[in-house]
Amino acid sequence: MSSKETYLGDVQDVNGTTVSISLSKESLTGFVYIDGQGYRVGQVGSFIRIPIGFNDLFGIISQVGASAVPKTMAENQTHGNRWMTIQLIGEGPRNGVFQRGLSQYPTIGDEVHLVSEKELKNIYGQPNKPYFVKLGHISNADSIPALIDVNKLITRHSAVVGTTGSGKSTTVASIMNALSDNVKYPSSRIIMLDLHGEYGQALQEKAHIYKINGDISSKLKEKELHIPFWALNFDELCEVSFGEFSNEKDRNIVMERVQKYKIESLTKYPRKGASADTLSVDSPIPFSIHHLWYELFIETFGTYYKGNGGRPIDNLAYETDANGVELKGNPMEGIPPIFKNIVTEAKEEKINYLPNSLNIGKQLLLLGTKLRIPRYDFILKPANWMPEADGKVAQDLDCLLENWIGSDRPVTILDLSGVPADILQTTIGALLRLLYEALFWARNLSQGGRHRPLLVVMEEAHIYLNDDFQGMASKIVQRIVKEGRKYGIGAMIVSQRPSEINPTILSQCGTFFALRLTNASDRNHITSALSDNLDGLTGMLPILRTGEAIILGEAVKLPMRTTIEAPPRNRRPDSQDPIIYDEISSDDSQNPGGWGIKMETKPNYEELVETWRAQNPKIDKVK
Repeated sequence: MSSKETYLGDVQDVNGTTVSISLSKESLTGFVYIDGQGYRVGQVGSFIRIPIGFNDLFGIISQVGASAVPKTMAENQTHGNRWMTIQLIGEGPRNGVFQRGLSQYPTIGDEVHLVSEKELKNIYGQPNKPYFVKLGHISNADSIPALIDVNKLITRHSAVVGTTGSGKSTTVASIMNALSDNVKYPSSRIIMLDLHGEYGQALQEKAHIYKINGDISSKLKEKELHIPFWALNFDELCEVSFGEFSNEKDRNIVMERVQKYKIESLTKYPRKGASADTLSVDSPIPFSIHHLWYELFIETFGTYYKGNGGRPIDNLAYETDANGVELKGNPMEGIPPIFKNIVTEAKEEKINYLPNSLNIGKQLLLLGTKLRIPRYDFILKPANWMPEADGKVAQDLDCLLENWIGSDRPVTILDLSGVPADILQTTIGALLRLLYEALFWARNLSQGGRHRPLLVVMEEAHIYLNDDFQGMASKIVQRIVKEGRKYGIGAMIVSQRPSEINPTILSQCGTFFALRLTNASDRNHITSALSDNLDGLTGMLPILRTGEAIILGEAVKLPMRTTIEAPPRNRRPDSQDPIIYDEISSDDSQNPGGWGIKMETKPNYEELVETWRAQNPKIDKVK
């Protein structure tokens, strides 16, 4: 094509990467055709090129019209509406490979040209390269595939953001399907933290699903999710079990007792890599928290010391209740013992009287309650990882990690929808820390992240990655996004409220998939996290269509407005809005609900209350 066909105007002002262009009177206007392809000239988000010698500089139109006039020239312009503001983003040799960054800047009078679709094909890359995955196509250019560089997507971290209903979950499912292609990437491994149980249906053929109260007989073949409490460090263990201590003394005494239990366990059942000299309270060594709780409960509530330094008197009840059952309690069930009354030397009756003792009664009562509630069994009674009184376990952490990151399927979904809200953040933090430390210490092994990188997808990240960095999850994710690249651990942050995620975490994300964002504070948060000055492009976020995203950052050669190719309807996340009225299907058998059909005359609300009380949505599991 001739240069006259694409000529727009000349450079008039350069301020860093921001370039102001005055449009020529002879330049293209309206809708034109180049090489048989139609173009709207002057569209915000369109690409331009500035020829300089044997190279071309490339930029994106961010502003058009009177407001694009440089401030220094505004008073002298009689026709101030024929201006454009351009943000420069990269360069490349003529018909060569595009590169981000600039080695030189344009000067006054340099010509500016429209970039045609043919030129964009050369820039965006070749779909036959194995390190590119296709997610869809460039909006308004169906012939140009939207290609993502896997090398820079995984370990340079990424974020998927979008308002509810913008197609965020479907976009994540499309990305997961592309990254779990068994032909192109036979050794890929991905862990998804699924807080609402959305992705099991979308990835059922490529994923193992671990869920609290999982049902192996279901269509999704869910497996039980277990996180051994003894694999947590002491801070995490306290958050999950004891809660906060009123003073440092009580905390240190409990810490010493946990370490004592771990040393005794290690002595009886030696474990490779651990020794009594190197063992700490944070070492992942099995011990029985049930027997620790029982022992501390007796010492706190049931022992009477006769004078200073006297020998404790065991006052456990050896009597029986009305049914003949001894009232000693049961450590494995979290049932506390009942104590006899104590008569002091002054002949005064005292119950649970223990001077100069631990002040952890509240913490022990809390832990006892959790030991009795089934919802906490996934962490306090972890099946094959449940220690006996002396610390013996049927399976160690190697089996757990093999299930999560070494299975025969590329994706592992950890469905956290059943985790109690009071320990959700701590549970997520513990999961991420276990994965990070395992791959960190195994960095030189074939199972480690350097040889086989791991992508961790964090759904609903705003819930646990907010501005409060006191949370366990926030602390470990900050470490992952800063250091994980060196050890083969990548993070993908998924959120509908990026403004609630700490800017430090977002700023470490190299690639953004920005879907429709209507909230101004969310858009500003994304704009401030981007390395490129692309205010004009991010200004388009409120008007994006459902399933359309602006992809920016290191994994793409140029920022691109992309139409994401959605998975088939039966392979989409379970995050669709409930149907109020289905125009397509009027047949009751095809429409499970909504306002447009007549419901059963006598709905069974006993089942509703049953599932509510059991806090389990599956009736058959309740029964």
